[in-house]
Amino acid sequence: MVKRRRLETPSSADLDRIEQQFRSETSDRPAIARGIAPIAQVAADSAAQVQTESADARAARARLEADAARLHEAQEQGLLMVELPVEEIDEGAMIRDRMVMSEEDLQELRQSIAAHGLRLPIEVFELEKPGREGQRYGLLSGYRRLLAVRGLLELTEAPKYTHIRALIRPRSDADAAFVSMIEENEVREELSHFERGRIAVIAANQGAFANTEDAVDKLFATGSKAKRSKVRSFALIFEELGDMLQFPEALTERRGLRLAAALRRGAEGRLRKVLSDRPPADAEQEWLVIEPEIRAIEQGPRDASRGGRPKSSPAGYGWIDSQTIRTSGGITIRRATDSRGYILRFEGPAMTAELMDSLMAEIQALLER
Repeated sequence: MVKRRRLETPSSADLDRIEQQFRSETSDRPAIARGIAPIAQVAADSAAQVQTESADARAARARLEADAARLHEAQEQGLLMVELPVEEIDEGAMIRDRMVMSEEDLQELRQSIAAHGLRLPIEVFELEKPGREGQRYGLLSGYRRLLAVRGLLELTEAPKYTHIRALIRPRSDADAAFVSMIEENEVREELSHFERGRIAVIAANQGAFANTEDAVDKLFATGSKAKRSKVRSFALIFEELGDMLQFPEALTERRGLRLAAALRRGAEGRLRKVLSDRPPADAEQEWLVIEPEIRAIEQGPRDASRGGRPKSSPAGYGWIDSQTIRTSGGITIRRATDSRGYILRFEGPAMTAELMDSLMAEIQALLER
């Protein structure tokens, strides 16, 4: 028979020893081993850390986070001004609207920057691929300012001209970039009539707009209908004679409109021939070369395929003076103004009510383009 072991009640000293041993063993074990969830331990540790951070420290940290957020937002919106190396800017990333730049004006700008610094930053956008010489940015606006700073760097070799103040704009759609460029130059110094027409054609050819008509409407959206009509006329000149004319920017509004009207009546071939046969030395000589061909078109019979009836050609038609023009059909058109606006007066035996109705319809179509 097995002798049973007699159990004895532990003393208070034994109980204290057992409790201390249990605590020492469990305190060294990981939280998960002790049955505490990890997320609870992380929360407890974070709470302990926050409790040790003073109110001033928390306020300072909040300000830094808010400042960082505002800085990031300003950078995203292109409102952050930076200093960029001039060698990292590709001024040819966009076709420029300005064809002729006065050396006198450029010299004046260089002197102003040398004396007072660059007061207005240029605008650039980050290129998707490096530029022609590895540049990182394409020039959006500030072409003259960039050239002036580069000129100063070449003349003085001063380190301060190696960088230029700039705003990095978000990469825009092509049409928005062209509009920005046009707006800057129109405000600073109006473009010539030919420059307006030229940039409209180029922008359309580069795919920024559906066609030249669309380019004119959007690039000069703030202009009047009459102004956009003139731009279309000079766009036609660039399309048909841009490679032949040597002094197109010197065309006045009146001469350009006469030239465009002749081109619409099929004068391109004749004009290209005389320009090829008689290369001009200056702008006035160029006009003297093409003006007789324009006058011959104006005085000649209208092309029957373009509508209307051929007329006899009486002497003394075309522009009589700056306010009067006489058509080959014997109709005289006089322009005048009064306090309410412009007046056109049509005179001659060929004027009929039916013709007047047609003229009104044509004028309406022209003004609603």
